[in-house]
Amino acid sequence: MPASPALKPRFQLPQFIKGETLLGSDRQIGDFDLAVPDLNSLTWPRTEPGPAFQVPIREIIDVLVATGERLAADPDGYLAEALEFSASSSDLERRIVENSFKSLPGMFTRQEIELRLEGELRNTEALEGWREVTHPSGKSARVRAFPPRLVHVLAGNVPSVAAVSVIRSALTKGVHLFKLPSNDLFSAPAILRTMAAVAPGHPVVRSFSAVYWRGGDEKIESLLFRPQFFDKLVAWGGESALRSAKNYIGPGFELVSFDPKTSISFVGREAFESAETVEAAAKAGALDATGYNQTACVASRFQFVEGSEEQVDSYCEALHRHLGVPHETSSESAGKTPEDIREEVEGLRMLEPIYRVWGRYDGTGLVVRSDEPVEFHPVAKTVNVVRVDRLDDAIRYVTVATQTVGLFPAARKAEYRDRLASAGTQRVVTLGSAFGGIAGTAHDGFFPIHRFMRWVNDED
Repeated sequence: MPASPALKPRFQLPQFIKGETLLGSDRQIGDFDLAVPDLNSLTWPRTEPGPAFQVPIREIIDVLVATGERLAADPDGYLAEALEFSASSSDLERRIVENSFKSLPGMFTRQEIELRLEGELRNTEALEGWREVTHPSGKSARVRAFPPRLVHVLAGNVPSVAAVSVIRSALTKGVHLFKLPSNDLFSAPAILRTMAAVAPGHPVVRSFSAVYWRGGDEKIESLLFRPQFFDKLVAWGGESALRSAKNYIGPGFELVSFDPKTSISFVGREAFESAETVEAAAKAGALDATGYNQTACVASRFQFVEGSEEQVDSYCEALHRHLGVPHETSSESAGKTPEDIREEVEGLRMLEPIYRVWGRYDGTGLVVRSDEPVEFHPVAKTVNVVRVDRLDDAIRYVTVATQTVGLFPAARKAEYRDRLASAGTQRVVTLGSAFGGIAGTAHDGFFPIHRFMRWVNDED
């Protein structure tokens, strides 16, 4: 009789509570076991200041910089462990997941952290204490950027969301509860466990917890999402997650939302000055459309191109060729095109020349040219190229849900940025650089660290 195969031990998902790693097997989630924490352990009493409220910001930055250096070396293997599990569960190619994790230590350099703090808060004097303000009438007051109490609902599409959340949160000196996303259970605990290894028991380490519960679980969220525990709910994610979060918003408990957006591109007629400029514009347009295989909000899905039908078709042909080229954050194929989009596109193929289609449904690139935006949401390396006589005609398609607009050539950004901002967009970039953000600039139309803080006055 053959021997029974040995049972593979189940992995205990590490969670993090106020500086300590929490392991256990109280319940199961997929292939993992996890402990169920006492909800009382996830809050910090308002009768006491948070652990890092009075810690000098220079000391917190030193801890973050040391954390980045340890993440790069990873002697504890926490980041490698997070990478392995993320790669095994991600829809992205392993090479792309590896590139995402390699970029994390670079976010923790002193220069990047100081740029982020100066840019997003502007006034660090008010973070360290009460800043004196004097009115011309002689009346005076003091203002402080007081450390907040925040609960964060993280997104899991890339590990940089966890990294930037740790950095921004630490710089506020406040207390922070992270709700881990089901599609990235590992990045935030790995970074926080590394921070705990760098500075065990440090006040900023004791200011963080990171645990998992099912999103929308009323039994947990109705108890935690309360102003008696937290000032604000910082929510990343899709529309359903945000709708659930909004149920708890009320006086004393406000929402800071990194909500879902759509990004687009504007290509001016300068793209058709030569065969080389068509190639350059199409290559840049493909770069902006394919990052993380078009799963991120910043990925361009609609590209408005100024020119004749013949010119725009030449751009579409070049764009289709470049969509299938892999790069640092993109695979050759993004997976098969969803059935609903296939059905829509098959119908449009029959309406040529009003619509014209380049590509197949294998995820290597699909381009649909039209005179108005299509009604479906392009995914899996699908781009809708909309022909316009003038880029001015495309302004009406920009709304407050438009995150990034990539422009070609760069010289025309000055011509359009005010009108794009007025229409609702939050970010204007040179076409081809949508995935290259700069620390310290606005995010989704606001400065996150400034928004996280509680601004308190002491007036005479």
